[in-house]
Amino acid sequence: MYATILVCVYLVTKVLLGKRKAGGGGADMGGGGQQTEPGSSGGRNGVLYTWEEVQKHCHKMDKWLVINRKVYNITEWAKRHPGGMRVISHYAGEDATDAFHAFHPEPEFVRKFLKPLLIGELAPSEPNLDRQKNVMQDFRALREQVEKADLFRSDPLFFCLYLGHILLLEALSLFLLWNWGTGWTQTLLCAVILTTAQSQAGWLQHDFGHLSVFKKSRWNHLVHKFVIGHLKGASANWWNHRHFQHHAKPNIFSKDPDVNMLHALVLGKTQPVEYGIKKLKYLPYNHQHQYFFLIGPPLLIPVYFSIQIMHTMFSRRDWVDLAWALSYYLRYFYCYVPYYGFLGSIALVTFVRFMESHWFVWVTQMNHIPMDIDHEKHQDWLTMQLVATCNIEQSFFNDWFSGHLNFQIEHHLFPTMPRHNYWRAAPMVRAVCEKHGIPYQVKSLWRGFADIVSSLKESGDLWLDAYLHK
Repeated sequence: MYATILVCVYLVTKVLLGKRKAGGGGADMGGGGQQTEPGSSGGRNGVLYTWEEVQKHCHKMDKWLVINRKVYNITEWAKRHPGGMRVISHYAGEDATDAFHAFHPEPEFVRKFLKPLLIGELAPSEPNLDRQKNVMQDFRALREQVEKADLFRSDPLFFCLYLGHILLLEALSLFLLWNWGTGWTQTLLCAVILTTAQSQAGWLQHDFGHLSVFKKSRWNHLVHKFVIGHLKGASANWWNHRHFQHHAKPNIFSKDPDVNMLHALVLGKTQPVEYGIKKLKYLPYNHQHQYFFLIGPPLLIPVYFSIQIMHTMFSRRDWVDLAWALSYYLRYFYCYVPYYGFLGSIALVTFVRFMESHWFVWVTQMNHIPMDIDHEKHQDWLTMQLVATCNIEQSFFNDWFSGHLNFQIEHHLFPTMPRHNYWRAAPMVRAVCEKHGIPYQVKSLWRGFADIVSSLKESGDLWLDAYLHK
């Protein structure tokens, strides 16, 4: 049955991809075309621009950006950007050089698709738009250093064993029911095992989504769909479009979807004061550190993410991702309906999602919510990532429990680096930070958890003070 489902999903994927290509749609890189303004010379080396001219083109219907001093008009092509339109649009009017290298493991391949978008370059008199020039020079030297140390090379055995331990956990949950029945104790233990498998599959899909396993992006994309779709019942494209924005502009309002709390929470030190001055009170934010336990960890995955994923797949007609997601539920119900019936199986998977959501929220938010959260400041890549992220102490358990996101700093600086190499890059990153006086924060796991709550309380108090007195 398991193999049959995989074959069916593969065939459906091939058919749907064929239709998409025939219709000329999809997220292919090709077909960008020459996107230049009327009268421009479109990509000729003689066309020179100033930063003042580039920065004017940062609007919804008019977007330029700079990569390695080359100026590109991405206005129309952004809609076909494989990583999503929003993530590339966040750099309109800016220097996207470091973001470009961070997200693309095959830069020479990608440059082929940038070529038709080239409209000129920065004038020789124009400086690189690095507000901290020395910082960026040292960061780019650091990137060369980690590349020479081969830290972008993945270990296939690591990822094979990681996938193996997830499949083993799933098999163990079924063996438990088959051998000892479906009593309350066995059911609770089964749920714990499945929660662990789902959480670990979440960290694994994160690896493939960041293109950090295979040399070729297409293999990463394919296995990503298998892991997030068939093993978790979610959508690869939904994850890509959401998560890449977070990496491109972490903790920046209107650009990082992870800090869009839909008025349920106020974050950082700026937003609470803004809400307070405007007398906005969707909820009693001075108590958000308390009601967070009710609306955050319990509901994010089973309610908010589940609704958003389904809405995204249907609204975008992403039938490929839908087929992969359905294969998860077909497999799940085939395995568990014989033990619990249909309604019992729904109750079990809902409980698993509920527990997984707690795991996910505490791990992912301990690195970001306590950090600086504000509006766009146009900082250099290194500074922007360091003020928005922190690390958690290394240990075998912390590495496994967090999917190596305890090395959040290294992950954000080098998102395509395989996670088993973060610890090797960490001393190099710390040295650059110390040289330039940039805080490199490392906390214990429990301090990371506690800081989430304390930062929410601090933000709530700021809101209350502004609401009452400003």
